[in-house]
Amino acid sequence: MSGTLPHFLQEPDDAYIVKSNPIKLRCRARPALQIFFKCNGEWVHQNQHTSLEHTELGTGLKIREVMINVSRQQVEDFHGPEDYWCLCVAWSHLGTSKSRKATVRIAYLRKNFEQEPQGMEVPINGMIVLHCRPPEGVPAAEVEWLKNEELVSSIEDINIDTRADHNLIINEARLSDSGNYTCLASNIVARRRSATATVIVFVNGGWSSWTDWSECNIRCGRGVQKRTRTCTNPAPLNGGAFCEGMSVQKSTCTSPCPVDGGWAEWTMWSVCSSECERQRTRECTDPEPKHGGRLCDGVALDTDNCTGDLCIQGGLKPNADMDSNNDVALYSGLAAGVVTVVVLVIALTLYRRNQSEYGVDVIDSSALTGGFQSFSFKSARQGNPLLMNSSMQPDLTVSRTYTGPICFPDSMEKELIPEPALFDPLPDLKDKVHSSFMVSLGVSERAEYHAKVPSQTFPRGVVQEIGGGGGTLGGRGKSQLAPVQPALVSSMTTGKRPLRTNGVFGHGGGRLVVPNAGVSLLVPHGAIEEDTTWELYMSITQQDSSALSDEGQEILLSPEVTYGPPGLTLSCPVALTIAHCADVSSEDWNIKLKRQAQDNSWEEVMTVEEESTACYCLLDTQCCHLLVERPGCYALVGEALTQAAGKRLRLAAFGNMEPNFLNYSIRVYCVNDTPHAFQEVVSVERGRGGRLLEEPKTLLFRANSFSLQVSIQDIPQFLWSIKPFTTCQEFSFSQVWCSSQSPLQCAFSLERYSPAANQLSCKISVRQVKGHEQILQVYTTIAESEKDTVPFFTQSDCTITSQTGSRAFKIPLSIRQRICATFDTANAKGKDWQLLAQKLHIDRNLGYFARQTSPSAVILSLWEAQHQERGDLDSLASALEEIGKVQSKHSTTKDCWYAFAIICFHKGKLRKFNSLDVDL
Repeated sequence: MSGTLPHFLQEPDDAYIVKSNPIKLRCRARPALQIFFKCNGEWVHQNQHTSLEHTELGTGLKIREVMINVSRQQVEDFHGPEDYWCLCVAWSHLGTSKSRKATVRIAYLRKNFEQEPQGMEVPINGMIVLHCRPPEGVPAAEVEWLKNEELVSSIEDINIDTRADHNLIINEARLSDSGNYTCLASNIVARRRSATATVIVFVNGGWSSWTDWSECNIRCGRGVQKRTRTCTNPAPLNGGAFCEGMSVQKSTCTSPCPVDGGWAEWTMWSVCSSECERQRTRECTDPEPKHGGRLCDGVALDTDNCTGDLCIQGGLKPNADMDSNNDVALYSGLAAGVVTVVVLVIALTLYRRNQSEYGVDVIDSSALTGGFQSFSFKSARQGNPLLMNSSMQPDLTVSRTYTGPICFPDSMEKELIPEPALFDPLPDLKDKVHSSFMVSLGVSERAEYHAKVPSQTFPRGVVQEIGGGGGTLGGRGKSQLAPVQPALVSSMTTGKRPLRTNGVFGHGGGRLVVPNAGVSLLVPHGAIEEDTTWELYMSITQQDSSALSDEGQEILLSPEVTYGPPGLTLSCPVALTIAHCADVSSEDWNIKLKRQAQDNSWEEVMTVEEESTACYCLLDTQCCHLLVERPGCYALVGEALTQAAGKRLRLAAFGNMEPNFLNYSIRVYCVNDTPHAFQEVVSVERGRGGRLLEEPKTLLFRANSFSLQVSIQDIPQFLWSIKPFTTCQEFSFSQVWCSSQSPLQCAFSLERYSPAANQLSCKISVRQVKGHEQILQVYTTIAESEKDTVPFFTQSDCTITSQTGSRAFKIPLSIRQRICATFDTANAKGKDWQLLAQKLHIDRNLGYFARQTSPSAVILSLWEAQHQERGDLDSLASALEEIGKVQSKHSTTKDCWYAFAIICFHKGKLRKFNSLDVDL
C-alpha cells in the first residue's frame, strides 16, 4: 500500500467568514509524506500550516492532516476574477494528488427586502398569494413565514404552500386564515423581518330562505300578509358586502268572512200523534255557518199539543185543572216581571260604576254638549311660541317642547300681549243641561242639547255667531272677543288656508323650513344645475285629508306636505322631513307613504318596511326623513295591525278668568303630537288671551277601541267650586283615533267663593280607559285684573324660513367632496359607501343608494336631514374614526382620516385627533 498515490480522506469545504472571525481549512490524506495548501494559485507558506501525523493501525500507512487559517483581510485584499479559493496538494513515493477547490466568501445579509408582502382582502374560498423576495445575502437567505408570530408549516396544513419561490400560497381561504403575516429571512449572519401584511378573509352576505307567509292581518276582508328573510346565509363578516334586495315581501290577502248560520223555514206540522202532539222541524241552512261563523240559536224541533191542551193521554182534561193552570200562568208572569225589573236596576248600577272609575260623573260627548267636541280653529298666520304662565318656573320654550325642526336660529323678540276677558260665567244648572264646550267658546246664553243631534255637530248658534259682524261670540250683543288678528278671524270664518313658505335656490343648494311645523326640505349641493335658479316652495294642507283609503282603516299620521314647483328638475334626490305622531317602537303599524296624483287621487309610493328603489324612507321616533325626486304632495298614513299600535297625543291646559272675575275657565286640548298640530292650538289661545298652565305632555293612545277620559281633581273645596256633571268628560275612541286636522277640546268652569281667593291648584287627569294616563298639575295665581296686571311673553314668529349655500349645511363642502371621492371608489371588497352607510346606521334599502350617481353624497344628505337640529358632527366624526382604525393602512382610508382631521379641527377636537397618532 506504500506504493500508492495519496488519497484524500478530508478535502477543504467552502467556508464563509462571519464578521471578523477567521475560518479554518482542513486536508487529510494517506499515505502522505507532505501536504501543502495552495490559495489563488500561490503556495501558502509552510509556517502558516499546522500539521498532524499518525500511523493507521492495521495497515501501517501514514495519515497526515494539515490546517490553515484564512482571515477576512486576506479575502478582502484579493481582487481576482473569481472568489477566493484554496486547495491542498499531497505527496507520496509515487507522486502527488490535488483536492477540490474550496471557496472562501465574506458572509452578509442586507436589511431591505427586495419585495415585501402586501395586505389583502379576499373572499372566503378564494386564493391568497403573499409575495416575498428576501434581501440580498451570502449565503442566500432562507425564508420562513409567521402568522400572528407563530411559524406557518406547510407540512401540517396541506392547504398552505411555501415552496414556490419564497411565496406563501393558501389555495382556499378560510376565516381562520385571517391574520397578520410576516416574511422571515435568515442566514448565518442575521435574520430580517418584513413589514406585516394584514390578510382579511371576508364573507359576503347571503339571503336565507323566505319564511312562510304570515297569516292575513285582517280576519275578514282584504288585508296584508308578509314573509321575511335575513342576511344570515351567510351573515356578512369582516366587511363583506351586504345582501342586495328586499328583506320583507308583502302581499295582499283576502280572508273569508265568517258566515253565521240562519234557520230555514219550518216544515209542515206532522199528523197528531196518539200522545196528542204534533211536530215540525227546521234546518240551519239559510245560510249554513261557514268560516267559523256561529251556529243557529234556537231549536231545530218544535212540538205542539194538537188539541189546544185539551187532550191528555187517556182523554180530556177536567175544567178544574184548566182553571188551576190559568192561575199558575198568571202568577208566573208576575214573578218574571219583578225579576226582570230587579235585573235591569242592577245592570244600570254596574254600568254607571264602570263609566266613572274616578267616583265622579262621566259625560259622554255624544250625550251632552258639555263633553268634547271636534271643532277646528286655524289661523292663516302660524306662530311658533308657546304661551306661558308667568307664575310657572322654569319658563317654557318651544325648544323644550319639541325636538323636531321648528325654525332657523334667529333673534327672539319678546312682546307683551294683554289677556282679554273672554268668558261670561256659566248659568246655574237647573232644568237644562248646558255645554261647557260652549262656555269655552265664549257663548254665555243657555243652549239646549237634543239627543238627536250628532256628536260631531256644533252647539246651536256657535257657527253663526262666529261669522257674525263685529267679532262677537255671544248672544247678548256685546263684544266678548279682544282684538284678534284679522288672519285668525278670516281663518275661522272663511276656511283653512295652507301654510306656505318659499325661497330661491341655485347650484349651492340650501334648506327650506315651514316655521313651527316640523317640516323642512334639504336641497343638496349640486342638485340644481350651475347658472340655474329655481323658486322652491313648501306648503301644508289645512283641509280635511283625502289621502285615506275608502276602507276606513287608515289614519293620517302626518300633515300633508307639498313641495314644488311641479316642473322642477334635479340631478339628485332632495331630503324632505315630516313630523309624525306614530309610536314606532314596535311593529304594530303598517305605515305607508302616499303621493297625490294629478287627478287629486292618492297613490301609494311605498310601505315604510319595504325596500324600494323609487324612494327612501328613514323613520325616526318623531320625524320621517324622505329622499324623493318628484315634486308633489306627500303624507304618511298608517293602519294599525294590532291593538298594541299607538299614536302620541300632545296634551295642554290653558286658562284665564271670565269677565266677571269670579269664574275661571280651564281648557284642555288633545292633538296629534306634531309641531304643526300644536301650533294651531297656540294660535287660537293667543287670540283668546289664554295662558299655558302646565308644560304640555305626551300620552300614548292605543288602538284598543277604549275611550279617553279627562277629569279635574283636588280642587280646593272651600275656595273653588265646579259646575255639576263636568268633573269628568270623555272622548269616544273614534274621535281621538281618527282626529287629524282639528284639535279636540273640553272645558272646565270653576267658580271661586270670594274674590280674595287668588290661588288655584288642581290636577287634570287624562287617561285612556285600560290604557296610559298623564297628569297635568295646575298651579296659578289669579289677579284681580288680569287684563291690566298679568302679562305673559311669547316668542315672536320665525322670520328666517330659508338658507342657501354653505350656511344651510353642517358638513363643509370641502369635507363632503373628500368623503364622496373616498367612499364612492370601489376596492377589493366592494363599494366603500356601504361601510359608510353601516357606520352611520343608514344601512337599510342599500339598493336605493346603489342606483345613485354618488351614493355617498345621498347618504350624507340623509345624515344632514336627520341631524339638522343637533348642530354637531360627532356621529360623522366617530364613524370616520372607526373606519380609519379598521383600515388605517389602506390608501383610501387615509383620505377618510384626512376628512376626520378637518372635522375635528372644525369642532376644536385636535387633542382627540392628535392622540390617535395617525400618519397621514
